[in-house]
Amino acid sequence: MVALSDRKIEIVRMLVESAPDRIVGGLRLALADSVGDSVLASVRQLVEVEAVDRLMRNAVFQPLVPLCVGDGGDKQKLTFPAQALSFAWRGLKASAPAEMAQAVRASAAVAAAQASEQRVPDPSPAYNLLLTAAAKAFRAGEVREFKAAAELCERARPGGAEAFAACLDIAPIVRKTLPRLGDWIAQAGDETSAPARLAYKDAVAVVEDAGPRFFEMLAAQLNPPWMVLRIISAIMDKPTERYLADSELGGFPERVMAQIDESLKAIGKLDLDGGRETGREAGRLVELITQQVFELEVCIELNREHGWGQRIVGQKKALANLVEGRLRDAEKLAAAALPNQSSGFARPRRSGPKLDESPDPKAVGRAMTLLNFTHEVRLCANYGGFSAMHAKVVEKLGGQIDHYVEDVLDIARTGDAPPAIAGAFLAVAADMVALIRDEKAAELVRRRAAKACAPPDNSVILDI
Repeated sequence: MVALSDRKIEIVRMLVESAPDRIVGGLRLALADSVGDSVLASVRQLVEVEAVDRLMRNAVFQPLVPLCVGDGGDKQKLTFPAQALSFAWRGLKASAPAEMAQAVRASAAVAAAQASEQRVPDPSPAYNLLLTAAAKAFRAGEVREFKAAAELCERARPGGAEAFAACLDIAPIVRKTLPRLGDWIAQAGDETSAPARLAYKDAVAVVEDAGPRFFEMLAAQLNPPWMVLRIISAIMDKPTERYLADSELGGFPERVMAQIDESLKAIGKLDLDGGRETGREAGRLVELITQQVFELEVCIELNREHGWGQRIVGQKKALANLVEGRLRDAEKLAAAALPNQSSGFARPRRSGPKLDESPDPKAVGRAMTLLNFTHEVRLCANYGGFSAMHAKVVEKLGGQIDHYVEDVLDIARTGDAPPAIAGAFLAVAADMVALIRDEKAAELVRRRAAKACAPPDNSVILDI
């Protein structure tokens, strides 16, 4: 196969350079096996060079990389266009060759030490020189690539270019904190709060209003980002809500509470016909809310009578009401998916399984949506304030399903219902048992159903 022409290679190069990191990484894996002089081999080499270059770029700009996503227009948090990072990197190659060469040598030394399992040298000094050069060039706007990056940032948000440069100013300080972030959010006390306070002071010493940007950069490195509340609390020694609200950092708790409101709306709009994953996703939102409320209550001195404290109390009540309503619906829909009917005219009337037709897919789907929701919220029920209702509903459902299974098994054994229909309802019941109890209990129901609904042995023994 003929190799690509230089013109086509240049087109591919431009496409690869403008692609997101995940696309480049995917291409690198997909083309790993292409060898020789084929077209794919030349593309593979191009992608490999770009991937290695991006690893170097992301190492240098590590404190800012998580902030550079999409078009950078997020209204809730500080972000920059992803393309701005690419332009800044190209600008550094053009305007700071000496600093770039030093960073390349530092990166190569790290790779060599890792390969030989020796002590890894710290490349931070070389990387930080590039960040300093980038901040200077960004503000000067003389290099074409930096000018393009600044224009992108300005289009994303007013003052975006200066915000990007300001983040570059404190990026060396943020880089120094990154290895410690895990300890800062996992442990409390002077051993963690003291270095966190020192890093914060270093950041605001660079420029007085650097505090919010410092925490935005830390939050972007964390998963989930709102865990930065622990660091804020440690630095401010668990501030009162009034003090924090009046400070420049008040936007961080406000953002978390806004996320809780959005999650509550999503749970309230749960689509019962959405299926199992929809129910699980709503359940995960419940768990997320309980975690976020916990962090707010632990990290801030709240007053339940007004302000944030009152708002959070209201959110907890709204959550409990929503979940309890869904749990009651789960009980009703489970009964609808495993329908019963009255038998005869005896007094009192006895109800039994209705096995004259196959399970209704819609009824089963709606029940499984809420049973998956019920299963997902079990671990956060205590802190969420709905543990009593959850335990009550699960116990009642378990008893009802057990009774239903025994009745269907009896009917299946006597042949009073088509085996296929009885087996279908038992399969639904087994799936419910897996969510109400566990998979072991569900498997027991499935084995009993297989035995009860098996076709009869029609073999004939001849008496010779």
